[in-house]
Amino acid sequence: METVVCEMPDALEEACGVFGVYAPGEDVARLAGFGLQALQHRGQESAGIAVGDGETLRCHKDVGLVTQVFDDAVMEELGGSLAVGHVRYSTSGAASSRDAAQPHLSTIDAESIALVHNGTLLGTEALRASLEAEGAVFAAGTDSEVAAHVIARAVRRAGSVREGIRQAMDVLEGAYAMILATPRALYAFRDPHGIRPLCIGRLPEGGWVVSSETCGLDIAGAAYVRDVEPAEVVRLGREGLVAESGRAAPRRASCIFEYVYFARPDSIIDGQSVYQARRAMGAILSAEAPVQADAVIGVPDSGTPAAVGYAEASGIPYAFGIVKNHYVGRTFIQPTQAMRERGITLKLNPLPSVIAGKRLVVIDDSIVRGSTSRQLVSMLYEAGAAEVHLRIVSPEVRWPCFYGIDTATRDQLLAAGRTTEEMRQWIGCDSLAFISLEGLHRAVGGARHQGWCEACFTGSYPVPRPL
Repeated sequence: METVVCEMPDALEEACGVFGVYAPGEDVARLAGFGLQALQHRGQESAGIAVGDGETLRCHKDVGLVTQVFDDAVMEELGGSLAVGHVRYSTSGAASSRDAAQPHLSTIDAESIALVHNGTLLGTEALRASLEAEGAVFAAGTDSEVAAHVIARAVRRAGSVREGIRQAMDVLEGAYAMILATPRALYAFRDPHGIRPLCIGRLPEGGWVVSSETCGLDIAGAAYVRDVEPAEVVRLGREGLVAESGRAAPRRASCIFEYVYFARPDSIIDGQSVYQARRAMGAILSAEAPVQADAVIGVPDSGTPAAVGYAEASGIPYAFGIVKNHYVGRTFIQPTQAMRERGITLKLNPLPSVIAGKRLVVIDDSIVRGSTSRQLVSMLYEAGAAEVHLRIVSPEVRWPCFYGIDTATRDQLLAAGRTTEEMRQWIGCDSLAFISLEGLHRAVGGARHQGWCEACFTGSYPVPRPL
């Protein structure tokens, strides 16, 4: 049974997580499964793993969480020397289906390939039309399938997989962090702007791991080596790590929202601890938007580190005031509008014994449509809060994202065309404030680069969307 996403959720949602491992002699399928479980927060719609044994690729994928899709019997059938894996979140208007699950399997002449992709490509309609004119046949209807065909065409012309990928990157536009597997090697590469993250780790016995986040390396027992650079093609195989740089964009544009919300707090992106960045966001926001209150609470999970930072900097005590139910899936709450509205009470539950009679500073990561914030504030008042002062550790989300995040149009965004006071009145809190863009920059200042994609705040897109 397929469940259609009827509208954008009330949070920015990451599209996917990708993972790859090259480790002859290791149980690569289980290592990939461990990595995907660490990346499960990046997608809960479907999961898949493809393994290569030097001659062939075998794949298992289905809708559901990693632990639902894979069991011991399936893992026993996936022996090989390398593996690629994927967890998927279906974006707005897409169906949660096995056909759209990845890895995407294809061929380059007689060679099997498996492709996993985090991000969204732009201009795929024109690419699809040109490929179909050349005889390409499409089945899944995803931009990842378009990418596989583009790469296959370039590989045939170039005569090698690595050079073909490099040439294909001159054609592909948008955001992508991809891993391509042949039966013998892995190829990891990012778009020229480096919008989506991708990092490399080394296993104790000498194998290699590639992951969307360092938390995937940790659970696989791999030590972080470095990030895949924008426009770089990294080959992992019998010769070890071989890298070749393509034409990077003039300006780096890594998604700054990874630090705010998408990434796990125990990950490190471009040398910056996500946890420390979020803690700094809270501290900076306490200086930018102070308020007299009795307790600081965070909206779990992403708001918790920032709440700790706000409390430490302001001197207001931190309190554990909201319990999150981690076992309510998105699919469970989305079939009807009434169920979606009920979803906040299924996921978050205030603790009256902690918050009754208190003036609260409530720290959250962002406001998208605003309905979650509105319901949460109402719940806090019902639980006895005397005042609710909402503080958001990202600037106002005023523009949609076209790079793999589930926002569609500006009219779905509460901050688009509204003042802070108008938003406060609609949400119903006593006060509302957002961190400044400059403050957010300071919080993530430990990253090795200082080039960000912040289009959702500013409307300035690093890769223009085709009209």
